[in-house]
Amino acid sequence: MTRNRRQFIVQSPFGIAGALAAGSAWSRLAMAHPITAPPTRGGAAAASTADLAAGRPVLHWVPKHDELVYTFGGAAPRRRIQPGTRVVTWTEDCFDGTLKTAADLISKVTVPGHDNPQTGPFFVEGAEPGDTLAVHILGLEPARSYAISAFSPGFGALVGNDQTAMLGPDLKEATWRYDVDAARKVARSTSGDGKLAWEVPLAPFLGCLGVAPADGEVRSTLVPGNFGGNMDCPEVRAGNSIYLNVNVPGALISFGDGHYAMGDGEIMGGAIEGAMNVDLAIDLIKGIKTPIPRIENEHEVMFVGCGRPLEDAARVAYKAMIGWIREASGLSELDAYQFLSQNAQASIIQLVDPEYTVLVKLAKTRMPSKA
Repeated sequence: MTRNRRQFIVQSPFGIAGALAAGSAWSRLAMAHPITAPPTRGGAAAASTADLAAGRPVLHWVPKHDELVYTFGGAAPRRRIQPGTRVVTWTEDCFDGTLKTAADLISKVTVPGHDNPQTGPFFVEGAEPGDTLAVHILGLEPARSYAISAFSPGFGALVGNDQTAMLGPDLKEATWRYDVDAARKVARSTSGDGKLAWEVPLAPFLGCLGVAPADGEVRSTLVPGNFGGNMDCPEVRAGNSIYLNVNVPGALISFGDGHYAMGDGEIMGGAIEGAMNVDLAIDLIKGIKTPIPRIENEHEVMFVGCGRPLEDAARVAYKAMIGWIREASGLSELDAYQFLSQNAQASIIQLVDPEYTVLVKLAKTRMPSKA
């Protein structure tokens, strides 16, 4: 059953009551898993969702439309929170809620610059440059019974644009509406002529999760980078923890761009886009830097590399993973290079944004043991 944003917030396990005292047990759990911790140490990323949710202060907040923001950096904080806070909230879809049917076109109904509206930013008390935020995704749920995907001329992996010049006419603008079957956990759409239909299994994640960039920079919500941002990474999902470097006091973390599902590459420029009910927890790790976005769960560690050309995005993620392997295992750089060469998994996340993104993944069970 798809719940609206207010039902989700009221019915979340902690209720509408608000703050609970954060226990010292949670603080020990979070700090037991610093960014460089060996994978055998358990800690926050290895804990269950129930463990991660327990004993935290809770902020229940539904932003008004005029409280949404459209940049990473440059926006005043909408709420201030203590480290360890659980945030139960809602995000608007990437089209700012303007597309509702297959007849709605981006060029006709959207407001320029209102892409990927963000819930937040949240000022995390005590966060300073050089620290790390750990964001634990506890739950994501489609907030509407429909979602939208769309094509806009000049945006997509297989069409020309100002950075990739191609001859030939562009494809026409189009929109697809997906109806969500929550019971069967699929989204269903039809061809433009209505003669054929297809279904896609629901696999909700947040396309955007980021902090303010360094040096006072303000970035569009279309852009990914070392600050996170529009990574469009399917691993930003329930059950995973995302680690981001703090670049400014308070970190100013925000999120949005809910995806109900997406194929690798996001080649047409859009996922199955929809508003999302969000339940997450935010921890602060003092004195530990995380130069490249890192994702972890009990079984895997991952890095997201951003850049153009595509191979440079991959290099960013591979290099970060080699650094993590060395810290976790004690391997030399050359041995870690060889080890990762035989054990890495990598996928193209998206090929459409101003910077491309590549995910490099490693199973923790593959880590070296004593000879």
